[in-house]
Amino acid sequence: MSNEEIYNKVRLTGLTAAEVTASRARHGANTLTPPRRQSLWRLYLEKYEDPIIRILLVAAAISLVLAFVENDFIETIGIILAVFFATTVGFYFERDAARKFDVLTALDEEQPVKVLRNLSYSQGDGSHGSVVEIPRRDVVVGDIVIVETGDEIPADGQLFEAIDMEVDESSLTGELLTTKGARNEERGTRNENRGERIEESLEAGAYPKDILLRSSLVMNGNGRYVVTAVGDHTEIGKVARQATELTAIKTPLNIQLDRLAKLISKVGAAISIFAFLAFLVHDILTQPLWHTTDYLAMAEVVLRYFMMAVTLIVMAVPEGLPMAVTLALALNMRRMLKSNDLVRKLAASETMGAVTVICTDKTGTLTQNRMTVFEMKNEKGEIRNDGSDQTDLYKAIALNTTATHDVGNPTEQALLRWLMEQGVDYQQLRREHPFSHREPFSTERKYMTTTVGDTLYIKGAPEVVLAMCDIPDEERQRVESQLHEWQQRAMRTLAIAVSSPSAVHRSRLLAVVAISDPLREDVAAAVADCHAAGIEVKIVTGDTAATAAEIARQAGILEHSPQTIDYSSSAITGVAFAAMSDEEALAVVRDLKVMSRARPADKQRLVELLQRSGEVVAVTGDGTNDAPALNYAHVGLSLGSGTNVAKNASDITILDDSFRSIVQAVMWGRSLYKNIQRFIFFQLVVNVTALLLVLGGSVIGTELPLTVTQILWVNLIMDTFAAMALASLPPSREFMHQPPRSQTDFIITPSMVRGILGLGILFFVVMFVYLYKIESGGIDIRELTIFFTTFVMLQWWNLLNARTLSSCHSAFRYLFRCRGLLLVLLMILVGQWLIVTFGGTMFRTVPLSPLTWLYIIVATSPVLWLGEVYRLTKRLWTR
Repeated sequence: MSNEEIYNKVRLTGLTAAEVTASRARHGANTLTPPRRQSLWRLYLEKYEDPIIRILLVAAAISLVLAFVENDFIETIGIILAVFFATTVGFYFERDAARKFDVLTALDEEQPVKVLRNLSYSQGDGSHGSVVEIPRRDVVVGDIVIVETGDEIPADGQLFEAIDMEVDESSLTGELLTTKGARNEERGTRNENRGERIEESLEAGAYPKDILLRSSLVMNGNGRYVVTAVGDHTEIGKVARQATELTAIKTPLNIQLDRLAKLISKVGAAISIFAFLAFLVHDILTQPLWHTTDYLAMAEVVLRYFMMAVTLIVMAVPEGLPMAVTLALALNMRRMLKSNDLVRKLAASETMGAVTVICTDKTGTLTQNRMTVFEMKNEKGEIRNDGSDQTDLYKAIALNTTATHDVGNPTEQALLRWLMEQGVDYQQLRREHPFSHREPFSTERKYMTTTVGDTLYIKGAPEVVLAMCDIPDEERQRVESQLHEWQQRAMRTLAIAVSSPSAVHRSRLLAVVAISDPLREDVAAAVADCHAAGIEVKIVTGDTAATAAEIARQAGILEHSPQTIDYSSSAITGVAFAAMSDEEALAVVRDLKVMSRARPADKQRLVELLQRSGEVVAVTGDGTNDAPALNYAHVGLSLGSGTNVAKNASDITILDDSFRSIVQAVMWGRSLYKNIQRFIFFQLVVNVTALLLVLGGSVIGTELPLTVTQILWVNLIMDTFAAMALASLPPSREFMHQPPRSQTDFIITPSMVRGILGLGILFFVVMFVYLYKIESGGIDIRELTIFFTTFVMLQWWNLLNARTLSSCHSAFRYLFRCRGLLLVLLMILVGQWLIVTFGGTMFRTVPLSPLTWLYIIVATSPVLWLGEVYRLTKRLWTR
């Protein structure tokens, strides 16, 4: 349908049934294509893309070959179970989060819409159309839609008739209220120039005044418009499509685990190859067997060393790491839900800890998205909510309005809520004083009047209303000065006056009012916490430059007043940003604090450029205009009260809409990363000890003196129990006083390497000396039981060291707050006693006397005491 034909339909008052069918066939239904959901199998198989899981699968394959040779499948089963549990736990928790999320995003396409349809139309009969109600999904291009106060715009279109129409476009542009009206230019050329006029109008508003957009809300007035786009072709549909595009952004944790997997692969392969060659060459040079022709015996020796090398590869893999990471993420996910953070993707909870920049929307995120009376004064400068008799003012507010306190124009709603706070029943005033005539507000007159009896109440733009009032010059200057101060702070201002219908230009000024969308109470403190944590906060909004700058000042994002902002570095408009080349934009994005009049594409480009600059970016927002940026960010944070498109594009939904909850999510993420590091430290100490014992045992000609069942118990301690203990450690606010970690920093820090090697070698020396002693003196079951118990108790004490990794605090500080850790320590100790006492033949153990137990516990405790001395030295050194 051409533009001329569309506007002909306007004159002909609606589409026929045949035209509706043809339009739907050509342009589609008025529904948004929901984001494509992954199948359950695909979601589950994604868990096997983890780099550590892939190494474990290779280790399982090698172990399986070894198992067929030795007829011992226990190690293979253990690895496969570790992989299965790690992947299944992650899958379960993400599916559980998805079910919770679906409750938040139920779409309603059955919302009734009033349209004009020419149901009895025949060509040339000039008949008028009928107003009918249809479901929103049945609206088609060319339909004439009738909208009134409180209606949601069902599809994009162009106004051809409007009366005092104001629309809330905050879900698309961030602008809470914008005036709409029909254009006067030639109708037939409107659409052709639409894109050009959109660009020209961006300085004044995000979209032209005659364009209505799907998902906007009519806050005042009424109008008729012709639909020009439906479904996925609407502005919200285009944004939703961008919000579901697949991105190639890897989380910082994935990058770190990739590096760790490569390191483990290289180290494990290098050690096994070196050991194989070293032992084989040593054997060839020292053993007479190699000077004979007994090739079968030679093959047995080579096979023995090859088996040792394979064992080293398997033992080098920290098979408990995927389980630990998954448990830590899953537990964090559950805990964050209690803090009003609904995590949809497991890795997002950890990525929050690496965030360096938060790009936040203004309306609904930093502000309350609820217009409120900031201040009210009369011509003498007196504050009007002082409890004095203000009968005329109360009547003027209650009677000269078409809204209620929760429906209608947001400015009028704010005034009525102010009345209610003064204890005034505005509905009672309306019943007692019915009006006889009302002139609604219009953009031409800029004021509204209501006549009640012989009294005329006036409300409108201050400059217009003040011109009607008879007040002394000194008081007029005081009022104008006050208005200027409010306007400089980007507040909406109006004046209220009273007169008689015959003496409008001798009106009496009742009050001037400042109305604003106030900052949420917790935002300033939360922004300060972000700055203390080394996180930059940037406002990206579709609202005006002055409003955005004032909110930034109140929140502590800008330190100077809006009048002194250097717009070349601290703030910029979306149009100016779009006009920059990528090189020019890259030079300013880090210093940028505020972007106003931003369109969805501007927000997305800002996020991508920040990522190219090496930043880890989180984006917060509640509107459809935020969705592309939410999707492309490392972490997208939608608000619980936001649009479905924004929620679908996000990784985390903030259920209470609080910026404070975002700061809490950062603290959880940083604590989670530290917990993962703690587990890596703990398990790699065990792995280094086991590797050295295998090598040492090969030197003295003995195998590791632990049975398969004992190794399974040790693996249970290393994997499941340690993962549960360290993943359950509570978050610490001390991490919020540290800068974000660099993306280039390896997950294993130099201090961790020193600790892993130091403790691993120490444990090896202790165990190897004891192994050599019992090997040379004749092995009995009691000695092997002591060896087994000593090995377990070394890890038991080291679990406490792991808790204080990279900290100078004592391991006993707040220990009793870590109930999960204490429970695991008790389970290991009781479990070891039960196995030693009652294990018998299955575990190859004999009961030990209480005194022997005491000797073992005391003899292995220096693992902790040495750590305490080291941490005490660090505390004293840093004072």
